[in-house]
This record gives sequence, structure tokens and C-alpha cells, in this order.
Amino acid sequence: MKEILTRSLSGVLYVLLLLVCMQFEHLLIGLFFIFGLISLNEFNKLIELKSFVPYIIFVILYTIFGYWHLIINTKGLDEATQILMVLSIFVNLFLIKDLFSEKTIPLFSSKRFLLTTFYLSSAFVFLILIAGYHDTYNPNILLGSFLLVWINDSFAYLVGKNFGKQKLFEKISPKKTVEGFMGGLFFSCIASYFISTFAETLNFTSWLVLSIIISVFGTLGDLVESKFKRQANVKDSGVIMPGHGGLLDRLDSIIFTAPFIYLFLRLLHYVS
Repeated sequence: MKEILTRSLSGVLYVLLLLVCMQFEHLLIGLFFIFGLISLNEFNKLIELKSFVPYIIFVILYTIFGYWHLIINTKGLDEATQILMVLSIFVNLFLIKDLFSEKTIPLFSSKRFLLTTFYLSSAFVFLILIAGYHDTYNPNILLGSFLLVWINDSFAYLVGKNFGKQKLFEKISPKKTVEGFMGGLFFSCIASYFISTFAETLNFTSWLVLSIIISVFGTLGDLVESKFKRQANVKDSGVIMPGHGGLLDRLDSIIFTAPFIYLFLRLLHYVS
């Protein structure tokens, strides 16, 4: 009972912190900067990388592509941001490949720096840029994306626990089931309709596509982080959130999905 209460309180505080900070541009930028540093520290421990270079790269990327791009609203960074997006997506796709085809994720020296840069650091840049999709700060798309992640995770757990039989990736995450994944996807699609009614920045069709992107890549992101933890022989990435583990454990889905969400928004921008 005490563990459930602790988990619930830390979860509520985490959600409230996000919701409050999303209402103010500079607060959200500051919050994600702190979240990024904490997540980077947890991830460095998982991959056994003892270097200050990833932190320097994170500060540079976040300042130039996140803060400067959003606040100054400069168009000069558009091409560079798209290159960053492509590199991030390629790294994530290779992580998916490793998830399916390798017993372990290769962690040679140069790959460690590629991961900290294009898997983790760039993700926080794209989270900020999602909130500036219309060249002015509007947190609705970002808020809707977080809601879809939470809905997908919650219903995947509930459906999987009660009806799950076929394992999804048993060697990496024994509790995840195909039925749970389908349940999370189904209820995320349903939720996209209701999200479209308050987040009118995008229409229902766009939110429906986003719900599929978030469910699929969010689940893959969770599995990728689980594989990193399994290789490191730890249950959680950290202890900063009592009852939940590390911050990376809570953000793994949205971190992995962020560049794909940003790509979808860019495509919408070109089409419209």
C-alpha cells in the first residue's frame, strides 16, 4: 500500500510539473533543459560512458536548435534542424534494427557518443520545437503527444495484464504482450478524437496519424531503453522518481518518438 501511494504521489507531481510548465514558454524550456541533463546522466551510466563531452554537446544543441530557434524564431536554422532530424531518425532506426537482430546493442566508443547526441540530446530539442510548430509558442500539440503516450502506456498495461497471452519481446520485456500493444494502440486512436476537440491546432485525421506514430514508436522506444537496462543489468535507469525509477524510464517513449513527431509536423507544414 505504501509503495502504491509513493508511486502515485511521485507520478502526480511529475504530471503537474509538466502541465504547469507547459503554460509558460521559458518555464518549459528550463524544465526540459533540466530533464535533459538528468536523463543524459542516467543514460551515460547505462552505457558506461564517463565523459563530459555529451553534456557539452547537449547544451550546444539545446541552446542553438531549441532555445534560440524557438525564442528568436530564426529561419536560418531550418536546414540545419532538418539535418539533425534526419540523423536522429537514422540513429533510432538503427536502434530498432539492433532491437530485432542483435543479442546486444553494440556500444563501441563512437556509437556511445552518437547515441547520447542523436538518440537523447536531440530528442529534447524536438520536444521544444514541437511546441513551436506554428512559429509561435503553443503547447497543445506537445500536451496532446504526452497524453497519447500516457494513454497508450496505461491501456497497454491494463489490456496486457488482463488479456495478454502472446509475448511481444519476451527476452527484453517479459510483461509486454501483443494484446497489450494492440490495446494501447486502439485506445490511443480513440483518444485522438477527443484530443482533437481541444487541441484544434491539428485536425482529427492528423491526431489519428499521430496516435499511431506515438503508439508504435513509443512502444519501440520503451523496448530499446529496456534493452539498454538489461545489458546494464539494472531494473531502473535511476532513482529520482520514487516508485517509478529514473526520469529516463518515464520519458523513454516520448524521447524516442520526438523526431518522428517533428517529421510528421514538417510534412504537414509542407502539404498545407
